Amino acid sequence: MSAVSLIRATSYDRDALRSSVSTLLEPLGGIAAVVKPGDRVLLKPNFLTGSRPTKECVTRKEVVACVAEMVQEAGGKPFIGDSPAFGSAKGVAKANGYLPLAKALDLPIVEFKGKAFNTQNPNFRQLRLSKQALDADVVINLPKVKSHCQILLTMGVKNLFGCVPGKIKAWWHLEAGKHPDRFAEMLVETAKAIAPDLTIADGIIGHEGNGPSGGEPRDLGVLAASANVFALDRAIVEILNTNPEWVPTLVASKRLGVCPELEEIEFPLQRPVDLQVSDWKLPEALTPLDFGMPRIVKSTFKHLIVRWVREPLGQ
Repeated sequence: MSAVSLIRATSYDRDALRSSVSTLLEPLGGIAAVVKPGDRVLLKPNFLTGSRPTKECVTRKEVVACVAEMVQEAGGKPFIGDSPAFGSAKGVAKANGYLPLAKALDLPIVEFKGKAFNTQNPNFRQLRLSKQALDADVVINLPKVKSHCQILLTMGVKNLFGCVPGKIKAWWHLEAGKHPDRFAEMLVETAKAIAPDLTIADGIIGHEGNGPSGGEPRDLGVLAASANVFALDRAIVEILNTNPEWVPTLVASKRLGVCPELEEIEFPLQRPVDLQVSDWKLPEALTPLDFGMPRIVKSTFKHLIVRWVREPLGQ
């Protein structure tokens, strides 16, 4: 059985948070269960944007700092990496107050570069993913719990879309178009390829409503951790009291045989029902995946992106 560790946590105070994360990871064997001395450890937060730094659109810097310290104490060499939807990783990090933390912990912030990855899925011949993520010894996935106006909720699996570099994101939005099922299947294949060793979800304060950035902060009071990112997402959906059949990434992961049923998940600490909320706000309406561009603009842009993408994908 996959194990998902869940606890009530209400503070980003560094001492309180350190205690909470230690408690959270203890049933999973602690940080030493995934990090060995000398390991290069990618910390993959949600670095969506720098434009709304007070709206809880990104993973809190305190969570990343806490995990980075624990990795260093285990002898690992952590670095932060992401490919934000808007701007650069360093730009988003600066806007959200990460730079003093990164300097104090000697924590590099890297921009992702692409590397071809062959899948076993006949629907996706090849994916182009972050070289830094694929080459890291350990990947620790650090998503923010949010509503999402295109795929309903963004959690552990969706956060790994940040391992798709730059312009390739635009390609996938255009390629998937108005087909969220295909987009979700690509997200699941990306998560399978990156295969995070540990996912720790920041749900102390989430982002509800018209996310991933157009909603509002919401006190949720939850930290979640698992070595199985698909099991973790299933647990969070239960906490948010949302029908799992409404969440495209859960539907795709179940169809592909990687998402356990709730009764197949072990909860060594608290159970989803202990942390459940009844009034989490989902998006008012789901918007298309292709940005709603005018057709002529969309066609021209897609043509340019296809030309840019296809040659690197063949390497």
